[in-house]
Amino acid sequence: MVELQTDQRLSGAGAATGAIQVSGVDKVFRRGQGAVPVEALRDVSLDVAPGQFVSFVGPSGCGKSTLLKLIGGLIEPTAGRITVGGREVAGPRRDVGIMFQTPVLFAWRTVLENVLLPIEICGLDRRACLEKARGILRLVGLEDRERAYPRELSGGMQQRAALSRVLVVDPPIILMDEPFGALDEFTREKMNLELLRIWGERRQTIVFVTHSIVEAVFLSDRVVVMGTRPGRVLSVLDVSLPRPRTIEMMKSPEFAATAFEIREHLGVAR
Repeated sequence: MVELQTDQRLSGAGAATGAIQVSGVDKVFRRGQGAVPVEALRDVSLDVAPGQFVSFVGPSGCGKSTLLKLIGGLIEPTAGRITVGGREVAGPRRDVGIMFQTPVLFAWRTVLENVLLPIEICGLDRRACLEKARGILRLVGLEDRERAYPRELSGGMQQRAALSRVLVVDPPIILMDEPFGALDEFTREKMNLELLRIWGERRQTIVFVTHSIVEAVFLSDRVVVMGTRPGRVLSVLDVSLPRPRTIEMMKSPEFAATAFEIREHLGVAR
């Protein structure tokens, strides 16, 4: 059962030394002199254990993406504390990979060159990492597209390339902000299955932002349900569906019950 507490934590094995710990975080955006401050998040606390797949779900404006950017060190909290691997977040870091809804591939670089970009930025030996990058492309099914340019790829292929770019530096934590939101439903389901397959092989910690309740339940070990005005944690639900997940599981009573419980917390099942 889920307890309705705004400071509810994601507990579980390893939570005390979790991959991610968010403690009493507020975020207020001040747009400039005379502008009304916008309270994006209030008193958010949660823990994510190493190797978990956790999704944030909620309506637009509830602070899902803001919280993800805070964890990734792209913005700073107004109050509270965030640690990753036991160290306080003070900016972007190499052990956290971030993937956004838009692939942001450079049009003038091939798929392989786009994947190798983080290697160059980190100052690593490009030649030594070349086979690793090709191995990642094989992992995501793009081994025959390494010389293609982004314009020659479908939307799903572009997202596979963007995911490869994150994976090539092997970060223990991956933050994903609606990475498949712009894809059609059929391609999105294929990408979800592909992501779960890769996660099953590598077991990195994944935090996934989505508007889709079905997607959140299908992918996750736990779902963080967020409310708005201001952004806050309404509840945290365990997803006890067995792994590996299959599309057929979406027909199960357990899947439907979990999805309905999320809708209840969001007030859309009344």
